[in-house]
Amino acid sequence: MTRMKVAVLGLGIMGSGMARQLLAAGFEVAVWNRSADKAQPLADEGARIAASPADAGNGAAIVIAMLADDAVSRAVWTGEDGALAAMHEGAIALDSSTLTSGWVIELAALAEARGVRFLEAPVTGSRDQAAQGALRFLVGGAADVLEAARPVLDAMGSATVHLGPVGSGATVKLANNFLCGVQAASLAEALALFEKRGLNVEQAVSVLTEGAPASPLLKAVSRRMLDRAYDPHFFVPLMAKDLSYAGQALAEAGIPSAIAEAARKRFLDAAASGHGEQDIASIIEPLR
Repeated sequence: MTRMKVAVLGLGIMGSGMARQLLAAGFEVAVWNRSADKAQPLADEGARIAASPADAGNGAAIVIAMLADDAVSRAVWTGEDGALAAMHEGAIALDSSTLTSGWVIELAALAEARGVRFLEAPVTGSRDQAAQGALRFLVGGAADVLEAARPVLDAMGSATVHLGPVGSGATVKLANNFLCGVQAASLAEALALFEKRGLNVEQAVSVLTEGAPASPLLKAVSRRMLDRAYDPHFFVPLMAKDLSYAGQALAEAGIPSAIAEAARKRFLDAAASGHGEQDIASIIEPLR
C-alpha cells in the first residue's frame, strides 16, 4: 500500500516532535527547516530533507507548517520557493503555527485560488506533548477537509476540536496563550515577592499550587522557576509575540487590553536580559 506523503515545514521544538510522530505512524515524511542542521536527526530516522518549502510541498498530500509568526508563515508558504505554488491541486495546506486570524484568512484564500485545500490547526501543548503525540489541535476550516486530514492529526495529537470556519482556531489559540502568558507573568511577580520578603518560598508557592490560583501551567512553571530550570518548553520571545497578537485581536474586537501589554513587557524584559533562548519560566530572572 502506498504511504501518504506528508511534509513538515519548521523543525523547532514543536515541529520536530510532530515530524517524529508522523514517521512513527508510517507516513512518508519530507522535512524542511531554515537551519538545515535541525533536519539531520529526522533524516537519520527516515525523513527526506527537502531543499526548500517548494521541494517539500511538491507531491505531498498534506503540508504542515509550524513556524514562528505571520511573517515567516507568509514567506514559507508564498515567498520564493514557497510551498503553496508547488502543491498539487486537492492537496491540503495545514498551518499549526500561532498566527493572527487576518493572515490565516488571507492564506486560506491564497490556497483556494490555487486549488489547494486549507486548514488552520494551531495547538495547545508544548514540547512534551509534541514529543508524545498528545497535542490538541484547534481547527478552523471545512469539515470535509478536516476529515481528510484527520489521520495525520490523529498521529500527532490526542484530540481535535473543530471550532468553525478559518480564523476560529487562531482566535481561540491566541486567547489560550493570552491567559497562559498573563498567568506566567503574574506568577513571576508573586514568586519574586516571596523571595524578596524572605519567605519559605517552597511553602508559599504550595499555597498557590494547591489553592484557587492553581492550574496545570502554574504548577509546571512555578516548579521551573523554583528550580531555575529553563530548558525551553516555550521560548520567551514567542510568548511575547503571542501576547502582541492577542492584544491586537482584542483591540480589533473593541476590547483594548492593558493586561496583555503589561504581561508582554515582562517577556520583552526577559528577552532583553539574555533569556531569549530560554523557557518562559525565566521571566522571573529580571525580577530577582
